[in-house]
Amino acid sequence: MTTQNQIRQPIVTVCGHVDHGKTSLLDRFRGSSIQSGEAGGITQKISFTKYPLEKLKDSCPLLEQNKIKLEIPGFLFIDTPGHAAFTSLRKRGGSLADLAILVISIKEGIKPQTAEVLQILKHNKTPFLIALNKIDNISGWKNKENLKDSIENQAINVRQEFEEALLTFQASLSEHGFESDLYYELKDFTKKIAIVPCSAKTGEGISELLFVLSGLCEKFFKEQLKISENTRGVILEVKKDKSLDCTEAILYDGILKENDEIAIASFGEIIFSKIRAIEEIEPLSSKYKSVKSAKASTGLKIHLTKKENILSGMPFIKLTKDNLEKIKEEFKKEISEAIQCDNEGIIIKADSLGSLEAMKYLLKEKNVKIIKAGIGPINKSDIISAKANLDINVLNAVVLGFNVISEEDSGKEIKIISGNIIYKIIEDFLIWREKKLSQIEREKMMSLANLCKLEILPKYIFRNSNPAIFGVKVFGGKAKANITLINETGETIARVKSLQLEKEKVEEAPEGSELAIALPGVAFDRKLKDTKYLYSDITSRQFKEFKKNKELLSSSELKILQEIADIKRKKDENWGE
Repeated sequence: MTTQNQIRQPIVTVCGHVDHGKTSLLDRFRGSSIQSGEAGGITQKISFTKYPLEKLKDSCPLLEQNKIKLEIPGFLFIDTPGHAAFTSLRKRGGSLADLAILVISIKEGIKPQTAEVLQILKHNKTPFLIALNKIDNISGWKNKENLKDSIENQAINVRQEFEEALLTFQASLSEHGFESDLYYELKDFTKKIAIVPCSAKTGEGISELLFVLSGLCEKFFKEQLKISENTRGVILEVKKDKSLDCTEAILYDGILKENDEIAIASFGEIIFSKIRAIEEIEPLSSKYKSVKSAKASTGLKIHLTKKENILSGMPFIKLTKDNLEKIKEEFKKEISEAIQCDNEGIIIKADSLGSLEAMKYLLKEKNVKIIKAGIGPINKSDIISAKANLDINVLNAVVLGFNVISEEDSGKEIKIISGNIIYKIIEDFLIWREKKLSQIEREKMMSLANLCKLEILPKYIFRNSNPAIFGVKVFGGKAKANITLINETGETIARVKSLQLEKEKVEEAPEGSELAIALPGVAFDRKLKDTKYLYSDITSRQFKEFKKNKELLSSSELKILQEIADIKRKKDENWGE
């Protein structure tokens, strides 16, 4: 099987926000209905679709009408589950996909998940076009055979609604750094993103989408599609089920044969394994067939003689007599780039090498530093690393996990944030960090001064003097031992000697608590008999500090602060100014 001058199928990943129609679009391409069989209508795993040239010509009559002769042998489409697998699909130097179709619902536009995909496409320098899906949802839309005619000949109000949605979307896309235009108005496909309006439901625009995809591949990618002698691929998933005993992979260059030996990258030593058997995805099907050899690009299940410690997203290369040193050098560089971290920061874990790199990139976009990055479940070592951050920077005592589980109890001190959408993990982390910072600032401020309003309970006088012991209710703020109290006229009463809550001595008591308080040097019947409220005493400088950080105070604390200011200003009208 020679590879000279042969061109492989372009790898096309179909990506976008969940429920914008990715799988429905692929179903329309291949004439199947995988979508209806998925739980909840959401793709459960990566789905390869080998899309041969004959099917492409049949589905896209525009190729024949425009007398375009294709050299590509078809496409290898990859449907990704929501988002998780999309980030895994990479090879050294960028994206595993030659091209991407970004599916966006015309009425919903760019969602946060879409924005994240755009960032990753930009980072990996992946060329893409946009399938502006669900045009049939525009009220009154009439489907015509030719998409351009269909758009231009809609009723005035329908055309207006379409153009408004299109312009809104283009403006939003421009904010993410991409200029775009309708595919038939584009003069230079290298400067603007092509938009193909379509409907996976009715089939309108599907032929045009395939036509633009084919044209881009023929014009811009023929050189990179030439199959070389170097057999390379990416491990997608190692099946743990003993009955399956196989590894899912994408072969993106060269030819892989039974009994070939491959080298697989790892965080430790390189893993070497022989290929015992190969199963290749069948055209327009989710079924596999046994083959003696497979040629790029294709989706495979490979049966290995050794699969221990193989991680998702890791590259593999066919071993030859003279390429071992080159492989070692290449793998070392790739792995070191993936796990290279800062001198301080948070800990991150992901399910694959590609996911880890995507996560690192998106966190760095938010100026978040990372001290440790790895693949696999959150383990004891990760928790220990996070605990070490408690003494350095509490805001970094956190582990973020993308598409992984935690095998270890983190306790109350360490925060674990995990999920299967990176933007949501990062969003939750930034919210947590902001709240944590406010909590730290508040604790720092409250350690310098305390806000408190106590209501005296006159029925509970346990001792009149030396010290006076009586019942109070914490009307607002927090009661604390050793704070100085003033009355409603600003007169200093005493420093709190002790607090007793439910017969137990305590150092502090929260708002709403009823407790006994001991004040030395006070005779209750002489000094407090006619007093209803007591307040914590603060200085003018402390008042200014509280006012400057008022967003850290509760509404009841803000009210107490104002009441204390009013009391103080009875004696000094410029107090706290």
